[in-house]
Amino acid sequence: MNGALVLFGRAVGAIGVAICVLASIARITGHYTLGSYQAGTLLLAGIAAMVAGCLALLWAMSSRESRGR
Repeated sequence: MNGALVLFGRAVGAIGVAICVLASIARITGHYTLGSYQAGTLLLAGIAAMVAGCLALLWAMSSRESRGR
C-alpha cells in the first residue's frame, strides 16, 4: 500500500505542478480563460492537486515510521 500511496502522491503532485504552470503561462500571456475555465480556477485546482499529493506522501511517510517502532 505504501508504494501505491507514494506513486499516487507523486503523480498527483506532478499533475498539479503542470496545471499551475499552464495556468500561469496563460495568465502571463494575457489569456483569462483556457477553454471554458478561468486561469485563476485552474491555478486553484493545481494548488489543490499539489496539496493532495503532499498529504499522500506525508501519509506514506507517517505510516512507514509507525511500523518501525
